Amino acid sequence: MKKNTYIQLIAALMLAGYSAGTVAQENKTNEKALNREMTLEREYDPTVQDANKVNTLPVVKEPTVTKRPIDYAGFTLPANPESEITRLSSGKIMTQIPANRKRGYLHFGGGSYLNLDGDFGYHLLNTDKDKLNLWFSHRSTNGNVKYLQNDEKVKAKINDNLGGIDFKHTFEKAILDMGIKYGYATYNYFGYTLLSPPLWSSTYYPGTAATNTDKETNQADQLIQTNIGIQSAGHVPFGYLLGIDYTRFSHKYGLNKEQDEGVAEQTVGIDLDLNTPLGDHLLGVDGRVEVFNYTQPNYLSDIYQDIFDNYTQAVLSPYLKLEGDNWHARIGAKALIVAGLKNDAGKTFTLTPNLSADVTVAEQTVLYGKIDGNLRSNSMYEIAQITRYASPLFRIQPSRDWWDSQLGIKSRLAPGFWMNLFGGYRMSKNDYNFISPVLYEKGENFFEIFPLYFRPKLTNPFVSLYGQNGIESKQLYIGADFKYSYQQWVDIQLKGVYNNWKLGFTKDNLEIQPQAHQSERIGRPVMEINAGVTLRPMTNLSASLDYYLATGRKAAVGENVKELKNINELNLTGNYTLNDTFGIYLKMKNVLFQKQELFYGYPLQSFGVMAGFNLLF
Repeated sequence: MKKNTYIQLIAALMLAGYSAGTVAQENKTNEKALNREMTLEREYDPTVQDANKVNTLPVVKEPTVTKRPIDYAGFTLPANPESEITRLSSGKIMTQIPANRKRGYLHFGGGSYLNLDGDFGYHLLNTDKDKLNLWFSHRSTNGNVKYLQNDEKVKAKINDNLGGIDFKHTFEKAILDMGIKYGYATYNYFGYTLLSPPLWSSTYYPGTAATNTDKETNQADQLIQTNIGIQSAGHVPFGYLLGIDYTRFSHKYGLNKEQDEGVAEQTVGIDLDLNTPLGDHLLGVDGRVEVFNYTQPNYLSDIYQDIFDNYTQAVLSPYLKLEGDNWHARIGAKALIVAGLKNDAGKTFTLTPNLSADVTVAEQTVLYGKIDGNLRSNSMYEIAQITRYASPLFRIQPSRDWWDSQLGIKSRLAPGFWMNLFGGYRMSKNDYNFISPVLYEKGENFFEIFPLYFRPKLTNPFVSLYGQNGIESKQLYIGADFKYSYQQWVDIQLKGVYNNWKLGFTKDNLEIQPQAHQSERIGRPVMEINAGVTLRPMTNLSASLDYYLATGRKAAVGENVKELKNINELNLTGNYTLNDTFGIYLKMKNVLFQKQELFYGYPLQSFGVMAGFNLLF
């Protein structure tokens, strides 16, 4: 086993989470007011998977500061994913907790496919200086879904549990923020798996499902996260933020249950931001350093010795923040550093610009833009937030987003009517896609040489198709977002994003990639549309309609590329609040009865109903 005792020692000394707030207290009254109007406040943001969905579409960052539940625009690869395709709205009662009257909330719902959905939270302390919160969330499902490939039914099982405690204390000139959380999730690899020929044969069995798979055994993932941080507050001559966090993420199994131990990933991260006023402006440097350590079973030490290298990555950015009467700007650069990876042929050092600006061109109209870069670790934990069905025995190299530019305008066109038009261009090195499960036949010689590959497997999870050196992805996107609110009676939202994807390869990498994959952007939709309408005919009654469309998605299956059926989903939700303590809701999912899949071979649930209650106490 590989172990790193100094990481474990650091983790034992840590109490909890770093502060994620910014250090500088900047006066941006007009801009903040505009952003509040442009952002629809979420009624409830679940911390783990919704039982109505067996997984989530890869989610990416919004091209503005605000993140959306389902959105590919503005980020070439997934990051910060939400918990599902369309959220299960549990009502505003979940978040609007009167500080002086109510300290806790309880939400529970159940429905078809044995879907269960529960949340509990309590403010142990809730004063101006001290806040101490305890919370727990549960999502589970245990129902049959049907393959689109052959109409066969298979059980999709998920049981997600996540809980934690957070503490925040405000000093006169500083803020201390800390927390700890623990997660335990079990699930089965229920995906449809094609049978491919033996490695030494040219015979192929198109459309034949593999039989040497294990869809009953549950994989188990464990998560431990702690962090602690302190930052300056108020007007100080020298601003600072310093935080340290620890994450341990592990799988119980590798490719089959004969191996009792999977791979464990430990990460120590350090965040910093140091700044000082420079006249009316702000001069500083911020960044993040992460150390990754892997503990793997002995049986993997030879086969995967280069995949699970321990390594360090860092992003450092000196900056100058400028501010005028109606504009703000940031001028700086970012250094992207990776050290310790033996098989990483990409640059260990990359320098990118870090420029952003916004200007109020009219009373309630803001023009904004940026040119930026970033370093994504593609760690086991990060990939698991994109899809839990990624291979537990495959480590993807870090990706360097060396150019990320965008331009947009957001404006209040009329009372209650807001518009956001945006577009951008992004380029990344060491990018990746996921290839769908394909298993090989058993052969006598290969069985002895590679026994791991021919034992009954947990259905072969997705593995990275790319992710090594020489692959560059490019994304051009344009979109529009419209929102309208009429007093408290009606909320309407419509958003559309068009994406154009391109891939490029070096000559060496081109030779080892299947011809069909050389220009395909797997899994990402070409067009996305989000629409929603909420009506409140009475103060305590609301009805919501949410619609999502994703077109142009493709899947890599063996050496072929297949078109995926469009996701076309319509959901209805009704909320009724009896009083300031108790409320009930009813939700109908996929009311169009669509047969669709999130990834190739991983179908979604069809029409379903869930009912539940919200309680404040």
